[in-house]
Amino acid sequence: MSATARKKAPNAEDIRARKRGEPLVSLTAYTTPMARLMDTHCDFVLVGDSVGMVLHGLESTLGVTMEMMILHGQAVARGLDSAMMVIDMPFGSYEHSPADAFLNAARLMAETGAGAIKLEGGVEMAETIRFLVKRGIPVMAHIGLTPQSINTLGGYKVQGRDDQAHAVLADAHAVAEAGAFSVVLEKVPQNLADQITNEVAIPTIGIGASAGCDGQILVVDDMVGFFTAFKPKFVKRYAELGRLAEAAIAEYAAEVRARSFPADEHVFADQAPAKGPKG
Repeated sequence: MSATARKKAPNAEDIRARKRGEPLVSLTAYTTPMARLMDTHCDFVLVGDSVGMVLHGLESTLGVTMEMMILHGQAVARGLDSAMMVIDMPFGSYEHSPADAFLNAARLMAETGAGAIKLEGGVEMAETIRFLVKRGIPVMAHIGLTPQSINTLGGYKVQGRDDQAHAVLADAHAVAEAGAFSVVLEKVPQNLADQITNEVAIPTIGIGASAGCDGQILVVDDMVGFFTAFKPKFVKRYAELGRLAEAAIAEYAAEVRARSFPADEHVFADQAPAKGPKG
């Protein structure tokens, strides 16, 4: 779906303008059917690199490629009319240089119709964010726990406790000053998230942060119970669709083995049914 076909969706400046307004609602999506379900309920939908773990069975997001992001971005775009689409820059696509980041971001936006890209990092990525924004690429920043950096962070740990707080705060100010239109705060202590929200001029999007953030995001497969390999503390399960799907599959398997499916109403006769007289 082209960007032109999605004119009703908000843009980056619309999201920025929601600072201290009604909380922003967001979820991740990777497929057209799921995007359609959330389109009218979300302000923006993120095509997250979490797709690698959720749909492709990877142990982390590090193996996600540009081609994977483009494929899923195109699928999500087909399901959106009302929500803005933001797409993750995968690991290795933006860290080397601002110029490389621009080429890859431009490709992602051109081939998917995304309204913005998201990249991870704070102070160290400020120059890249500034470079992208000056060249027409809207950037959503992502600080705190940055999953692409788990090998240097030592795992999926809370970021910003005790003497780490000043570094996360500095990251928030750096990305805001560089021109990001919003910033995701992941797995950041509540009081620090509230402080960042109060101090920066752009919306904060919490995931494991604080209800005081300007918006919230969750991985949709976590919150509806499709992804069950583990459940982060910050996830609320609003449904257990994984259990329902497994029960349906088990019932189907039992009926096939018992030859009770397909039943008469699911199969076709040798002759087409006779058509009734025209009225």
